[in-house]
Amino acid sequence: MSSAVMTQYLHKIIQHLELLHQEEQASITEAARMMAEHIKQDNIVYAYGPGGHSNLGSQEIFFRAGGLMHISAILDEGTLLSGGALRSMAVERTPGYANIVMDDYGLKQGDLLIIINSYGINSATIDSALQAKARGVKTIGVTSVRHALATPENHVARHPSKQNLHDLVDVVLDTKINVGDAVVEIEGLDQRVAAMSTFANAYLLNSLVSETIELLVKDGIQPPIWMSGNASGGDESNARFIQQFKGRIKKL
Repeated sequence: MSSAVMTQYLHKIIQHLELLHQEEQASITEAARMMAEHIKQDNIVYAYGPGGHSNLGSQEIFFRAGGLMHISAILDEGTLLSGGALRSMAVERTPGYANIVMDDYGLKQGDLLIIINSYGINSATIDSALQAKARGVKTIGVTSVRHALATPENHVARHPSKQNLHDLVDVVLDTKINVGDAVVEIEGLDQRVAAMSTFANAYLLNSLVSETIELLVKDGIQPPIWMSGNASGGDESNARFIQQFKGRIKKL
């Protein structure tokens, strides 16, 4: 017999992904068109998750089996949990820090940046969006509109400007994560457990990549796609394209 808690979590995940599938298709298609046009010119697409677990989103579509080789994850040590969880949270709340990261990765006019942050309010997230706008970088935001709108303007995690990510990007993929992220209720416990944001981010991002690839193929373009190095022929398949991206993708 399956655990009632496990079953509750499974159902919550399925329901949420179905909601995203029903309501975010138009936004995913719009964002995919942006990416496809960018990749047609052999340009790199940057993905940045400025915040602890938001970094998982950028890693999800970087160097990933079945994923586009044109994606470069911005993996800055400042907000990675491997540097310390409390340190990560302090850094993501530091105004101006993301400006340094954008400089380090050399983002410039004409580039395309995916900004992934489910809450869409912290300083690193907002600064990355503001910097992108100032530099002429097009942006796709993966974030929860409802979470941002429900967060008070005086909340300690907010950027000094009190702005929200979904108001600053060119296209929004709304993860629709509720305040607090966790979704499972346990009898006798006041606080919910088991977060949802990683599932929502992964679904939207992989859907975006898949739609982009389909658009390119329909236009007669076979984009370079990563094959798992753990699959037979994977290393050989990937080796055909490594030199095309070596030096252009910082963390490759």
